[in-house]
Amino acid sequence: MAALTLSTPHPATAEPSPRLGLATLVAAVAPVTWGTTYAVTTEWLPPDRPLLAATVRALPAGLLLVAVGRRLPRGAWWVKAAVLGTLNIGAFFALLFVAAYRLPGGVAAVLGAAQPLLVAVLAVPLLGQRLRPRTLLLGVLGVGGVALIVLSGPVTLDPVGVAAGLVGTACMGTGVVLTKRWGRPVPVLAFTGWQLTAGGLLLLPLALLVEGLPAALTGTEAGGLLYLITVNTALAYALWLRGIGTLPADRISFLGLLSPVVAATVGWLLLGEVLSELQLFGMTVALACVVLAQRVGARDR
Repeated sequence: MAALTLSTPHPATAEPSPRLGLATLVAAVAPVTWGTTYAVTTEWLPPDRPLLAATVRALPAGLLLVAVGRRLPRGAWWVKAAVLGTLNIGAFFALLFVAAYRLPGGVAAVLGAAQPLLVAVLAVPLLGQRLRPRTLLLGVLGVGGVALIVLSGPVTLDPVGVAAGLVGTACMGTGVVLTKRWGRPVPVLAFTGWQLTAGGLLLLPLALLVEGLPAALTGTEAGGLLYLITVNTALAYALWLRGIGTLPADRISFLGLLSPVVAATVGWLLLGEVLSELQLFGMTVALACVVLAQRVGARDR
């Protein structure tokens, strides 16, 4: 069966396939890294402080990248950077941690797996792309594969957690499409720093007002936050935003399905969790959706 893709109105502008393949591998590092977020959140971070965790994850990394990039927004990009920082970082991080604290990690992962479907729909009015039924089918299969990986036995659904997961997915999907539409006016480190800083500044007063600072941090908690700031955020988002600028929207969005696959693998390797045959089948389905989205997208273009 032919796989799903979004066709673009200007295929001649697509980059050569070898460059797209390398860019895909580089961008895939980001969702692979994000697959460790749930384990780090539940095992190593201070309990019951999702806003603080989101703020500490974003703001230090953003300020560091702004200092390294040595570029500030100009003109309309002050507003655009604030919008993208809110969607991709501020709102998304806060809602991600709320969902992670209030839901089983599997439920939050399933909600996040709907992002390729949302991106495919938003790309029609915002990027002028045609939506093919095959794209929707591949997106649904991706969600189904993730559900097989992460859902087992009775699941308790917290309404606040479910709402946070859905809205967070919508924010990130909209941010992906707007980033693709607006482009990147500066090198990727500065561009990433703008968004992380804007999102972190949005989160900071909320975290201080609602949660406050913990009395002290253990060594494990400090190490978990340091990992989130550096590898999980600064590095991962720089690679992700570079990928958005290089890859078609459909290809970059389907890479997000790698996160729950990695999360399940981390749970198996580090937390002693057991993977059933059904979970392994779900991992195969999710990975197949990622591969088909990349291969057929390149062929069609």
